[in-house]
Amino acid sequence: MSVPALHEARSFEDIGVPADLAAVLAKNGIIEPFDIQAATIPDALAGRDVCGRAPTGSGKTIAFGVPLVARIDRARKRQPTALVLAPTRELTAQICKELEPLASARRLSVCSVYGGVGYDPQRRALNRGVDILVACPGRLADLLRQDALDLDQIQVVVVDEADRMADMGFLPEVRRLLDQTPDSRQTMLFSATLDGAIKVLTRDYQTNAVRHDAGAPEPDGRGAHHLFWRVDGPQRAGVVAEVIPAAGPTIVFCRTRRGADRLAQQLEKTGVRAAAIHGGRSQNQRDKALAMFKIGRVEALIATDVAARGIHVDGVACVVHYDTPEDGKAYLHRSGRTARAGEDGLVISLVGHQDTRTVSRMQRDLEIPAPMTPPDIASVKETQGTRVRVAPNKPLSVVASEERPERSQRPPRPRRRNGDRSGGQGREAQARSGRPNRGRPPSRRAS
Repeated sequence: MSVPALHEARSFEDIGVPADLAAVLAKNGIIEPFDIQAATIPDALAGRDVCGRAPTGSGKTIAFGVPLVARIDRARKRQPTALVLAPTRELTAQICKELEPLASARRLSVCSVYGGVGYDPQRRALNRGVDILVACPGRLADLLRQDALDLDQIQVVVVDEADRMADMGFLPEVRRLLDQTPDSRQTMLFSATLDGAIKVLTRDYQTNAVRHDAGAPEPDGRGAHHLFWRVDGPQRAGVVAEVIPAAGPTIVFCRTRRGADRLAQQLEKTGVRAAAIHGGRSQNQRDKALAMFKIGRVEALIATDVAARGIHVDGVACVVHYDTPEDGKAYLHRSGRTARAGEDGLVISLVGHQDTRTVSRMQRDLEIPAPMTPPDIASVKETQGTRVRVAPNKPLSVVASEERPERSQRPPRPRRRNGDRSGGQGREAQARSGRPNRGRPPSRRAS
């Protein structure tokens, strides 16, 4: 069942949000619900399974957080009553932060678990008792294998950024995790797109779900100005070093972790401030890189695809495809980091001789008929004044995969039904539709 989000609710009380939670939202400056919130919250408060499509920054965390907090019971130690699955470390931390004010109003606890940090603090928190667990699939699978918790008392499950889960190959683990939760749970699924493998999750793990659509599709960079430059390997770093000062805040995409680190070092030697962000760096290193980019202390983020999927940075002037993306979908996802929220942007692809045919085919498929030309830094400078840019020292807005910064956080509270087991934050490169086995998931590296 699909329902368009055309609600005109003027307040959260109008859509049934309990007064104490509405007061928390108001205290944080959140007075009027966004479309996806007005559409989904009434159904979710009623205990229905919900499938919500809305772009990043449209308020999805509040849309599932308010019903979650309003409906769940208190947890016993090592037996959380609500589970939120998210694809990246940054997003789990952001969701946790968003939920905490709402959870506090109901004396509920929130904890995030993800890879890249030690197990002991997470095990200790679970042993004390966590009501709302926000988790990356891989780390959650590892903790289950270690008997640090079980999912037998879960009343509400949220799968957030489900499309990114599919893109990153996490859906098989997600299914295994969902299979370990009770069939009586309530299942909410939120995503920027609701097709392909996401339909399989709805079919297998939701019951009579109501679907709500709100907002435009996720930005894909099509509104940006696209340039394709013929540049072979040895010259690429030098070209990028010239592009960044001319263009403004830039995200450069590399194929490998080693390549990202090497390029960041090369740029630093030329005087361009750059920071690498990828799955091989610690959480502190990733947080620091994002913070430095946010405040303008770093001019460029050098990223791999996986590291960038959960991060959205408003005000990015330029995206550079240093290495050719694996397919058109990856090209659009990378390019969508610029030309967001009505702003203009620039996308530059550096095309080596060996990639010419691949890129030409991708251009035809995506209907981006830009010619391949030699590098032209002057053209970047000429368009500088026509693009909305952020001054070097003006902070950028960094948002982890889901919500906008002015929103607050909320927790869960009831029970319902629907099943699906998941948890893989890591290496599975395919999303299948078949129903997975019950039982403990195998050990898996969390990223």
